[in-house]
Amino acid sequence: MIPRRLFVGALPWLPSLALAQAAAPARLVRIVVPFAAGGVQDILARAISTELGVALGQTVIVENRPGAGGTVGTAYVAKTAPDSGTMVMAAASHNIAGSLYTKLAYDPQKDFVPLAHVGSAGYVLMVHPDVPAKTAAEFIAHAKTVPGKMNYASAGIGSATHLSMAYFTGLAGIDVVHLPLKATGEAINEVISGRAQAVIAASIGALAFARDSRIRLIGVTSPQRSKYLPEVPTIAESGLPGYQFDSWFGLLGPAGVPAADVQRVNAAIAKLLKDPVILERLDKQGIEPASLTNAEFARLLAADYERMAKVVKTSGAKLE
Repeated sequence: MIPRRLFVGALPWLPSLALAQAAAPARLVRIVVPFAAGGVQDILARAISTELGVALGQTVIVENRPGAGGTVGTAYVAKTAPDSGTMVMAAASHNIAGSLYTKLAYDPQKDFVPLAHVGSAGYVLMVHPDVPAKTAAEFIAHAKTVPGKMNYASAGIGSATHLSMAYFTGLAGIDVVHLPLKATGEAINEVISGRAQAVIAASIGALAFARDSRIRLIGVTSPQRSKYLPEVPTIAESGLPGYQFDSWFGLLGPAGVPAADVQRVNAAIAKLLKDPVILERLDKQGIEPASLTNAEFARLLAADYERMAKVVKTSGAKLE
């Protein structure tokens, strides 16, 4: 555990000794999740929030602010004061928004500062058992026989679950209708019920269904097979060469957070990623942990922004 004395009075987010002595109410540290409860980022934020609070010597709460593919909650964080103690649990959808929306209330790169990278995860193409496909190639072939009659569910317009599938259909040249919802869990349930035929969900949402007869896992989006689902082929190897989609997960703060505070949050997360309890939680959720310095995380974000711009272009998706 990081000694509290390293943080008290150092972070604007934490109450000073003078304030504490005056019995002023403590300021909470908030992790905003820009999607509904039960989604990928929500599960991850709640998996680390308690221990992060202990490391920072402060109460950390998770707050869901869903809407518009994650842009509502993200815009909220962008407009908060640098010393408000507010950060967003971001992922690939953060950078996707920069190319997907023609009008965005914030700049994904300029209006945020990278605080701490948590890990990364691949995604899994899942279909209802009634779909006559056990590989990506068979899915594509079937979709071409029924253009416009199949649909896929997602966690919302602009979400990673949306663009990963839009990218897939764009590369494959198939017509599959998009059914936007509010969370990955909802999207998976639509496929299980048969109201949707397919979903591409992050491993964190897919692993629980690996042995579930109500849904079939037919391909992973990473360039190599997942260690969590070694029997499931990659989409690239099983029918769509060149396809790749994965996501980073990390905490971002509004631009202007003091450098010393950024480093302290980064150090706290780095320490958590050595905790066997935290590592076990992430492993169960299909997230591969990776501690990065702030400079390394910034470089990852810049490269990912360019990569996602190409994904959006290939998908053909565009929103106001």
